[in-house]
Amino acid sequence: MKYKIFGQKTGLRVSELALGTGNFGTRWGHGADKETSMKIFNKYIEAGGNFIDTADGYQAGESEEILGNLIAENRQEIILSTKFSTGGSSLLTTGNSRKNIIHSAEQSLKRLKTDYLDIYWAHISDGQTPIEEIMRAMDDLVRDGKILYTGFSNFPAWRIANAALLADLRGWAPVAGIQVEYNLIERAPDRELLPMAEALGLGAAFWSPLAGGTLTGKYRSNQQNEVSRQQAWGGTLVKGETGSRETEILNALEKIAKEKDAKMLNIALAWVRQKHYNSSLSTVTLLGPRSEQQLIDNLNSLNISLSSEEIELLNRVSTIDLGYPHTMISENQKSIFGESTGIVEVKNKVR
Repeated sequence: MKYKIFGQKTGLRVSELALGTGNFGTRWGHGADKETSMKIFNKYIEAGGNFIDTADGYQAGESEEILGNLIAENRQEIILSTKFSTGGSSLLTTGNSRKNIIHSAEQSLKRLKTDYLDIYWAHISDGQTPIEEIMRAMDDLVRDGKILYTGFSNFPAWRIANAALLADLRGWAPVAGIQVEYNLIERAPDRELLPMAEALGLGAAFWSPLAGGTLTGKYRSNQQNEVSRQQAWGGTLVKGETGSRETEILNALEKIAKEKDAKMLNIALAWVRQKHYNSSLSTVTLLGPRSEQQLIDNLNSLNISLSSEEIELLNRVSTIDLGYPHTMISENQKSIFGESTGIVEVKNKVR
């Protein structure tokens, strides 16, 4: 396992693969029981991982409860992050109000049996709470020593950029990073979120790197497994082979996997891990295993090194239209500014 500094706003040394624990617990009707969760956790730590991510809403709080027992003996050696926004069940225990942020932090600390959180994420935008209110509440938690770093998950880029600017101008705790869904099928963050994170020096944690299991390839010809998967997740957070683009992606993964005598999921995870090696963006891949064997399969991706040609192939088949104004800027860069400017590479183009 390799380690990196998480973004340019922290000195936090994180493992390149993080352990997402949305499957720790069974209150959703699917997931890993306590014994299985312990095996997954121990295997991840043995592999050198140090970044654990959860949320107050995962398995209706059971994920945090299980982790509270698992991290007790080794808390200082673990980077622990959790999220607020969705963990409650009433009008005032959901959303991003100051009231709910403070309440959620206190409840998470109790379930996790710790007195501080390394990273505290806003889980999803509620579309209502002013960004000033969120940032001030987070800064107060930092000053109280209850959280060390702040971040945003599933927020629009413009709101995160606004939060980062406010923090800098007012001397509040800086925004450390973002969490976004990112994989070969879901590349929408290439439009705004990742360029913003790179420009502002934020770390980026990628969730669902296997597109809900689609990029493993095991659902292509097994309708029974596909039905079971859709039922387990209620049809959410699952990308399918719904068109020619997805088919091209899976075919490319299958081709490279056969050449390397590896599993398709190893290639998909290696692409996510290597995609931004040549940029200043600091990224972490969040794994979400439901069994010890799934974790082992995921960790085996660390043994895969993709060539520049293989990365280019996967980039090409998975590329997306950046949309306005990025496409317009890219198409008119040379005609407007000319070759004499020395601009030979359009940064907004997805590679």
